[in-house]
Amino acid sequence: MFPFIYHRPADLAAVQALIAAQEEAKLLAGGQTLIATLKQRLASPSDLVDLGAVPGLAGIHREGDTLVIGAMTPHAQVHASPLIREALPALAELAGLIGDPAVRNRGTLGGSIANNDPSADYPAACLALDASIVTDRREMAATAFFRDLFETALEPGEIILRVVFPLGGVGAYEKFPNPASRYAMAGAFVWRAAAGVRVAITGTGQAGVFRWEEAERALTEAFNVDALEGLSLDGDAMISDIHGTGAYRAHLAGVMTRRAVARLAAQG
Repeated sequence: MFPFIYHRPADLAAVQALIAAQEEAKLLAGGQTLIATLKQRLASPSDLVDLGAVPGLAGIHREGDTLVIGAMTPHAQVHASPLIREALPALAELAGLIGDPAVRNRGTLGGSIANNDPSADYPAACLALDASIVTDRREMAATAFFRDLFETALEPGEIILRVVFPLGGVGAYEKFPNPASRYAMAGAFVWRAAAGVRVAITGTGQAGVFRWEEAERALTEAFNVDALEGLSLDGDAMISDIHGTGAYRAHLAGVMTRRAVARLAAQG
């Protein structure tokens, strides 16, 4: 690990000042990926600015037809929240599938989506629900936020404050986890609302999370597993590594989508 200066500011203004003053500073929002990266000497920030003591960045509440989750809310709290279990149970279930208990107690929603790991779970929920990502500078739709592999629309020094999830539909998340890391080899979040069906796939795409629009159109017309008959993703466009080929991941994504649709269809 390369040397760096650790900061734990007590308010957002102090965070912004530190980030603006140090070009090579990085935000620490749980550190489940960043700390491992530092230990492997794959990054060498001059300063680490820990968001853990900043008030107002964690918490869960409902605003009308939306669910608002603070960026520093740990996965374990999302999983256990009675409010989320009632209003958006698929999201609570997703959070409970992330990593192991240690990861779920330290990792945060904001840290996860800021990193935009192609195998992370939360990006699928954000994209399927068309969530809004609110920062200290603006509000962005998830479709504009997730850009590419480990790349988002965040500008240097921009800080995620909260994520706003629309309600008014039903959703299901199915995931085939890597047995070692628990990251998604393939995951499918299916969201069914009055406006139609949205399907977001994670764990497979070479550019990260993406919407499977062909499946969305078929399911909007007829919401059942049979509607997906004959549809498949292009294996050549999927991630291929030591854990699985692109064709295997494309197949898994189709299976996960069918499982999610079957669960929702069974609910009526």
